[in-house]
Amino acid sequence: MKHDFVAVLDFGAQYAMLIARRVRECNVYCEILPHNVSIEELKRRKVKGIIISGGPASVYDKGAPQADPRLWKSGIPILGICYGTQLMAKALGGQVKPERKKEYGRTELFIDDQTDLFAGFPKQIICWMSHGDSVVKLPKGFKVLAGTKNTPLAAIGNHDRQLYGVQFHPEVVHTERGTEIIKNFVYVVCGCRPTWTTKNFIQGSIKELKETIGKEKILCALSGGVDSSTVSVLVNKAVGKQLTCMFIDQGFMRKNEAKKIVEVFTRNFKINLIHVDASQRFFAKIKGVTDPEEKRHRIGNEFIRVFEEEAKKLGKMPFLAQGTLYPDVIESAVPGLTATTAVRIKTHHNVGGLPKDIKFKLVEPLKKLFKDEVRALGREIGVPDEIISRQPFPGPGLAIRIIGEVTPERVKILQTLDDIVVSEVKKAGLYKELWQSFAVLLPIRTVGVMGDKRTYLNTAAVRAVTSTDAMTADWAKLPYELLDKISNRIINETKEVNRVVYDISSKPPSTIEWE
Repeated sequence: MKHDFVAVLDFGAQYAMLIARRVRECNVYCEILPHNVSIEELKRRKVKGIIISGGPASVYDKGAPQADPRLWKSGIPILGICYGTQLMAKALGGQVKPERKKEYGRTELFIDDQTDLFAGFPKQIICWMSHGDSVVKLPKGFKVLAGTKNTPLAAIGNHDRQLYGVQFHPEVVHTERGTEIIKNFVYVVCGCRPTWTTKNFIQGSIKELKETIGKEKILCALSGGVDSSTVSVLVNKAVGKQLTCMFIDQGFMRKNEAKKIVEVFTRNFKINLIHVDASQRFFAKIKGVTDPEEKRHRIGNEFIRVFEEEAKKLGKMPFLAQGTLYPDVIESAVPGLTATTAVRIKTHHNVGGLPKDIKFKLVEPLKKLFKDEVRALGREIGVPDEIISRQPFPGPGLAIRIIGEVTPERVKILQTLDDIVVSEVKKAGLYKELWQSFAVLLPIRTVGVMGDKRTYLNTAAVRAVTSTDAMTADWAKLPYELLDKISNRIINETKEVNRVVYDISSKPPSTIEWE
């Protein structure tokens, strides 16, 4: 089934991914494309609407990013957000100037035109502003749709040409009825149909998997998390016994996790599973390595080499399925895989960490999905809640939660720390409310005093965040009583640690993982 498609043109906004998610929440397919994508490409892909993201630049900056100049006459409905609005106004003969008083945060928006973007709206809402420049003169044919005390032209539009712009961020939760603005653009202005549903995605994916795999055999990289488990069940529905799942224990798993994964998977699914203990070769591969990108690359490469060697024992196995997600692709910023202007934040081992001479043809049915979409998909196809509700765990495992060199001894210490954090979070009833909660072992020793004796031991960091898609995250305000219990247990039960710190940084500017 062909879905209506709305494109987000990325001009470097930190919210570009959030805009795409909001469109998908309207059950309309959305992708992020580079800001300079050509009209020919947009028409080839039958784009029904375009949202131009904000960005850090000023339209008057030297070298400021530009769109294809033919965009405005393409006949495709367009919604500009912040920089996107200023770009549109300037290109069509309006005027943009830096504001003397910049506008950030919660602001009252007064609505003049209650049609199209603001159909069904009251006269006043709260919006979230974040801009230094403003449109001060309308392009020909445009009218004011809404304004604030400091920004009279806070929303503008040309109804005849279906061109609209807002100076605020409708995609963030701080803007009242912001999702409705996006819905009005997608449904009312663009005329999109809400066909991007979990059920339709499943049907389309199974059909595509059958066509891709044919009668060949396929190997699935299973980690025990929601992504790889969902992929394995989806592929199994498509090709059945042609599938073999392989769980490779790289030695960096949580305490007793390898055993739990095998138990849960074999109990819930009638899928052939092979468990490979490759811990010794992984430890050898990253011995002495301290650079986080190098760790990720080496681990990603080694995963593939193990899969290739094990696959030979099973006969001809040309395909490898893995649980790559859309944020993995975006953050890894691999040329040819990501269509945005994103820079590499960190290499995800299953994307940018793969060797160039990989022998498999990769099958990645989830690579255009966000985490919350994968969870909905997993529930629909019968993945049990104990897997669906599992907090994300990185493919390189504890290796990227040990800052500095990874050794069996340091992994054992972190396994204990991590087990304490997770068990206490679960006891407090907060596990499902948090996106992730874990411990990090730092390469820092500090002076302490235990039993009237001086100590000089390791420092542990505790990290807990709330998020919906991992593209942005806020540090979790855990109760002091819980933090106190975690700290006491770590210091009393881990003889190698004498200090515990709590990470109170959000993403951005930090990442969720430390490496």
